[in-house]
Amino acid sequence: MKNKTNIDTTISKGYYNINQFRLDIWNRLKQLSGSLHSKAGTAISQDDIDVRIRQQLQILDVVEAYYAYPGKDFLAHIGKLFVQKEYSALGESIKDVVRLMVSEGYRRMPGCLVPPATLQRQNKKHKELNHDQHYFEVLFVDNLKLSEEDDIRGKFDEVRSIKDDYVYDLVISKTFQDALIAVMFNYNIQSCVIRYGIPYASSNNLKLLNPFVSALLEQFSDDDDYADHGIRLARAIKEFRPEIDLYLVTDSPLDNITPEVLECFDRIFYRQEDAQELHLSIRRGIHERFRTPFFKALKEYSQKPTGVFHAMPISRGNSIFKSNWIKDMADFYGRNIFLAETSATTGGLDSLLQPTGPLKVAQAMTAKAFGSQQSYFVTNGTSTANKIVLQALIQPGDIVLIDRDCHKSHHYALVLSGALPVYLDSYPIAEYSMYGAVPLEEIKHQLMLLKSAGRLDKVRMLILTNCTFDGVVYNTQRVMEEILAIKPNMIFLWDEAWFAFARFNPAYRQRTGMHAARVLTERFASEAYKQAYDENEKQEKVKGQEHAMPDPEKVRVRVYSTQSTHKTLSSLRQGSMIHIYDEDFKRKTEDAFHEAYMTHTSTSPNYQILASLDVGRRQTVLEGYELVGKSIELAMLLRERITNDPLLKKYFSVLTVKDIIDEKYRQSGFAHYYDPAEGWGRMGKAWAEDEFVLDPTKINLHVGRTGVDGDTFKNRYLMDQFGIQINKTSRNTVLFMTNIGTTRSSVAYLLGVLHKIAKQIDESQRSMNVHEKVLFEKAVKKLTLESPPLPDFSFFHPTFKPHKNTAEGDFRSAYFLSYNEAFCEYIKLEACNKVMATGRQLVSASFVIPYPPGFPVLVPGQVFSDEIVEFMKALDVKEIHGYRPELGFRVFTENALNAVIPKALESKRSLYGSMVAGNGKEKPARKIKNENEPHKIGKE
Repeated sequence: MKNKTNIDTTISKGYYNINQFRLDIWNRLKQLSGSLHSKAGTAISQDDIDVRIRQQLQILDVVEAYYAYPGKDFLAHIGKLFVQKEYSALGESIKDVVRLMVSEGYRRMPGCLVPPATLQRQNKKHKELNHDQHYFEVLFVDNLKLSEEDDIRGKFDEVRSIKDDYVYDLVISKTFQDALIAVMFNYNIQSCVIRYGIPYASSNNLKLLNPFVSALLEQFSDDDDYADHGIRLARAIKEFRPEIDLYLVTDSPLDNITPEVLECFDRIFYRQEDAQELHLSIRRGIHERFRTPFFKALKEYSQKPTGVFHAMPISRGNSIFKSNWIKDMADFYGRNIFLAETSATTGGLDSLLQPTGPLKVAQAMTAKAFGSQQSYFVTNGTSTANKIVLQALIQPGDIVLIDRDCHKSHHYALVLSGALPVYLDSYPIAEYSMYGAVPLEEIKHQLMLLKSAGRLDKVRMLILTNCTFDGVVYNTQRVMEEILAIKPNMIFLWDEAWFAFARFNPAYRQRTGMHAARVLTERFASEAYKQAYDENEKQEKVKGQEHAMPDPEKVRVRVYSTQSTHKTLSSLRQGSMIHIYDEDFKRKTEDAFHEAYMTHTSTSPNYQILASLDVGRRQTVLEGYELVGKSIELAMLLRERITNDPLLKKYFSVLTVKDIIDEKYRQSGFAHYYDPAEGWGRMGKAWAEDEFVLDPTKINLHVGRTGVDGDTFKNRYLMDQFGIQINKTSRNTVLFMTNIGTTRSSVAYLLGVLHKIAKQIDESQRSMNVHEKVLFEKAVKKLTLESPPLPDFSFFHPTFKPHKNTAEGDFRSAYFLSYNEAFCEYIKLEACNKVMATGRQLVSASFVIPYPPGFPVLVPGQVFSDEIVEFMKALDVKEIHGYRPELGFRVFTENALNAVIPKALESKRSLYGSMVAGNGKEKPARKIKNENEPHKIGKE
């Protein structure tokens, strides 16, 4: 149906994404066609209904160009029914379409609800797919005439079969813009066939779609330098959705096919060839992503008849199914989980510690999916993954810059490795008792102090949490580039425990460690960068300043990411991954990494966890883009509903971007994802430019106006009354997270729960007497206006400082010296100020970690400050690790600090070289190998 009249383009502005908009248009059309058919129950005249239906059909004519289902044929079919006034058939047809779109039933019934003429052409019946078949869509890009479209569809109909394992339909786009929009809109597109000679500009009404596509089209605007937009489109798709298989159909001679073309496409075909090979290649590409080598091997092993004469009585379920007392376990878990239990590493299975078969293949496929050079499965959580990486790369005496409020596993890993941490302070968000992230200037400041003190050569690694629990995300590329300009061989460990999903969304992907590593590696190796560096060097010499660009002759990109797959993707509990993009891994670190991996990895790993990691990888490359997009959509929906609901906003408010990220870190000026007055904010520019951004799937709900703190709100209301589980609270907030498993019904349930809680608080207030009301108002004031200031890290006591002019501390020694009871005593919180007033420095002998907020307020060897003591006094949480209310803080005695411990440390430090005694005087350093020389065990 052609656009013969003007369409109201403002209709799309109130929607966050195209899927909400599209489904609402179809629902509106269903209601209108139902009214037209019944001719009753509505105050709208038939002429008005006709006009509105015509408008909805015109909108769908624009939107449906990017989808195979329902498709253009069906849209033309219902347009014809409308013109012929066959209102009953029109209403039923639209109702069926909406039902199948909402339930996604069309994915299980290819060919459903298409016009009879199309069915006749395709020569197939409506048939539901079995569970081994999978539906997807193929984008075919060519500037075709309408008759040629039918011809292309006919050729593919001849070679496709409803019996195939992978069943697909075609989406035909004629221009660069239309193809790019289709890839953005249509989650079902898994493969793309591009023909040479496509034009750039769309003839579709993009004004209607502007809120959804403007940022994308600005990123890939028209460029006269491109003689062929087909190659440019392939590169754009690789950048936007790298999982999509790409095929080129061309007439160009082989001599004209450049290395760039060969790199972009999975395979190249010629026009004169029939569709059979292209069809088989499309199926093969999907199958390669669908394969799960370890999960398949485990399933096959479980069906083999075996005799069990190894460890594990539970293997094959023998100790379970023949038991008289624990058969209920078998009833609960089923038979397969026990059939797949084994300690065998042969017979089709593999060893996690030294894989040579399906596990090795599964990890290689995972590396490709996540954009790394190597990926490793970890079966006991990211806590262990962090310890593996640190042990592999750090040796005693190395300096490590680390985010102070990172996960506790990093702190304990530093204890084990003997590293000297320089703790970096994140910017505080005192009003909500949480921290943001570490500003780049803070990192550079500490590095320059170390450089001035002649200690830069000892700096080995930077550890940062990306994204933080509260959703603050770093600009990974900017951080690494500016740090490498100071320390060209710095190793980066990005703790992406809550960010494993980020690879599968184009906005998020650019902020991941692996993506930034690949971009920087390619950039530093390019001739254009080398020329820019040389020019910058000349300019800086004239100005008399140090260069601000990494030296391409010295820089080494060495990046590690640890991810809790089980937290944000599909994996059993404790399933995690380590991803590596390290230019020196093979030459310097591989042996040490494998030693560390074997040190911390069980010789009896859980095979079910390994299989779930394999299957989770399959899901990410086939539907990760879709599922992550939907989780973002639901997060936005939750934000909008809470913000606009009159009752909910009386007691709750969703923290905005500007609440969590200070303006100086938001160069784009982006302030909110949703604002009642301004509508939806578009995140593209901010995610490309700002120092920090906020992950919209992390929703911090301020609950201070309820009069109860976050921990009490979680337990009294969410958990005890309604069974809603959350991971984190602060003094006056609770954190909700959407993920790829979140459903619309769960969001609706949460909104309903918040309504019930708000009503309870309303009723409670109405029944309060005067004194109770005063107490309530006092509690609200305390939680909204009287938040305690968050303390910065103080400093290490001189006894545990290897160098008097820099901030690093020897807290490994402090940690283990605290094992000696004679060195320690307890000081109660209320006595701290009095003791400190005498001039004594209180030094912590343990980690002190309040939950919430969950970061270490004190680490072994750190000096108490007035700010830390006041913060601890102001806390109203009950769970504080490292603090015993009946005894107090465990601290080092004055005698131990002044006399006994310095002598013990001097003896220990002499064993490994340039560690420094408490007086700040360095001991002779051991000889360190040249950093460019290979090392037998991977150490520099």
